[in-house]
Amino acid sequence: MLSSSKCVFPATLFSLRRSFLILAFAVCLPAASRAQLVVDCTGATPGAFTSINAALPSAGPGAAIFVTGPCSEDVHLADQTNLFIGGWYGTRVTLNGQISIADSHGVYLYGLNVSSTTGSGISVSSTQAVIIDSCSSNGNAGNGLDLNGSSEALIISPASFDNNNSGGINVFGNSIAQLTSWGGQPIDISNNRGPGVYASEASFLTFGHTTIANNLSGPGSSSGFGVDLRGGARAQFGAISGPNVITANQQGGVSLQENAEISFWNGGSQTLIQSNGPVGVTAGFGSQVTFFNDVEVSGHTGPALDLYANSQGYLFGANNLHNNGTPGDPRSAAIRVDGNSEAFLRGGLVSQNTGPAILALVNSSVDFTGVSFSSNTGGVIACDSSAYMVSDLPAGSTTAPGVGCRMPHNLGNRSVTKLQPAVPDWSASKALQAKYMARATRK
Repeated sequence: MLSSSKCVFPATLFSLRRSFLILAFAVCLPAASRAQLVVDCTGATPGAFTSINAALPSAGPGAAIFVTGPCSEDVHLADQTNLFIGGWYGTRVTLNGQISIADSHGVYLYGLNVSSTTGSGISVSSTQAVIIDSCSSNGNAGNGLDLNGSSEALIISPASFDNNNSGGINVFGNSIAQLTSWGGQPIDISNNRGPGVYASEASFLTFGHTTIANNLSGPGSSSGFGVDLRGGARAQFGAISGPNVITANQQGGVSLQENAEISFWNGGSQTLIQSNGPVGVTAGFGSQVTFFNDVEVSGHTGPALDLYANSQGYLFGANNLHNNGTPGDPRSAAIRVDGNSEAFLRGGLVSQNTGPAILALVNSSVDFTGVSFSSNTGGVIACDSSAYMVSDLPAGSTTAPGVGCRMPHNLGNRSVTKLQPAVPDWSASKALQAKYMARATRK
């Protein structure tokens, strides 16, 4: 062990309820390995490497490669430890090519604008502690970002994953992507030919100031959702550093299938799910959706929330579902609960929707209390002959205005408790970013 080594270990970058993956980026910079290598792809700097690939053989653990571009090359990183690649602090570098990272730990990318004509812009496999700081991956032939093989990545704003041919961010194989905007700058995942975010057997988290918009069904993907979760995927949308906006996505805002789960929660800002074609959020095949306060869902031709095939929805607090549905559609409603599914509502406003506020079908049930219903053209709730409700409405309310649903009993509402996720502690990650930025400042 070298006595001059200095290490920083962030305690945790990721925290999911019931999922405790820890991303530890160990910044160990022993004096013997703190190489600072300069790359100038224009060839204008005497003595500098003329490509990133040319510099890599000289980069040991703890090395930093500072780049002036534009560069035209594919960069393949394997078996790297604590490697920093990027522009000088405050600058951006165009990389015409892709970055692939495999079997590594601790790779920090800064200020790279990546675009590949042959595949995904940034691909990470079997690698932990990747930090993607102030980067974009736009206009790629594949996805903007691929994470697989139990990889972990922290994406720091400003960032964008736009105009890609297959999708924005693709997370699978027990990997985790976390997005943060602690500096107040935006993250954009828009205008992709495929889903904005796709996750399968993986986790996706954002903590605010993230926009997912105008994503379309593309030639390489059947999905044109803003967020598409499958195979037990888990997601969180925490509105901490600014609002999260999911809007104008072709097939719908958010889709969950195959035991997927998603939570939207308020950390001082709001989540807006607006005008996403046929549906705001749809959950099926054993999936779960939770709104924790101040989620607004509006402007869809179908329901704001659609639950089907043994799925559940939990709505707590001052959520607002309004102006959804289409005249003439017999299944039009703000909340549609179908096929052995359940919805639990505690508070909130459901107003100005076409059809009933709640439509319950095929052995489904709805449990609500403290909800305000206003100006829904089909009344409060409608059920078929197999569905039930439990509510705080007066006994005998099946004859009340706007209510067409059986009450199974008069024992009141079931106690439902779900805890809102905690705000992560980013102090160690911010210290790491400051250390790197100090190192990347031209002397």
